[in-house]
Amino acid sequence: MWKALILYCTLNTPKVDMEKLLGGQLGLEDFIFAHVKGIRKEVDVYKSEDSLGLTITDNGVGYAFIKRIKDGSTIDSVKTICVGDHIECINGENIVGWRHYDVAKKLKELKKEELFTLKLIEPKKAFEIEPRSKGGKSSVEKIGTAKGTLRLRSKGPATVEEVPSETKAKAIEKIDDLLELYMGIRDPDLATTMFEAGKDKGNPDEFAVALDEALGDFAFPDEFVFDVWGAVGDAKRG
Repeated sequence: MWKALILYCTLNTPKVDMEKLLGGQLGLEDFIFAHVKGIRKEVDVYKSEDSLGLTITDNGVGYAFIKRIKDGSTIDSVKTICVGDHIECINGENIVGWRHYDVAKKLKELKKEELFTLKLIEPKKAFEIEPRSKGGKSSVEKIGTAKGTLRLRSKGPATVEEVPSETKAKAIEKIDDLLELYMGIRDPDLATTMFEAGKDKGNPDEFAVALDEALGDFAFPDEFVFDVWGAVGDAKRG
């Protein structure tokens, strides 16, 4: 029942904080808060600029939602549209089940100087999924006291992994920033995959081939690939 209602989860805060979204990794000491479906709303938007000023992400199981709204943008002028809103339909087309990059592409392809309609669902106030017990030994304590994260996978069991180095973490964050700049999405898992594809490559041509083999469906522009290679190279140099 609850699975059908949950839009996304945040770590260590009940607020709709897009910087605290639960992704593929869970710290051993983290709390999880769920944000469930609230009020539905239908909004007409006039696309006055090529860019709407939206950053889209998703929860990995079919719900795309608004992660960021750029100040002064077209969407920023529509005050009923909020960060955290789930995008359910675009011009009457149900997009539940789409990945965030497909939603971003659909919005980008809308014609300039035309009106379009969004059906959105805003989240209710969060509730805590599973409060940590204060008494006795927890399963987390049995794992150990070293720093680590619980890696959640769509296929296969979850595993405990070491926290990535500061250099690697900064590179992945930079790649995620580039994804937002070029594609209007944020996806730390995708950014991590791109970093892993380039960490053992010797030049941008080798990296481009590896990226095409791993993520060819995305058809990344050359300038984006070059900028990502720069982020990977900076990390390799330390």
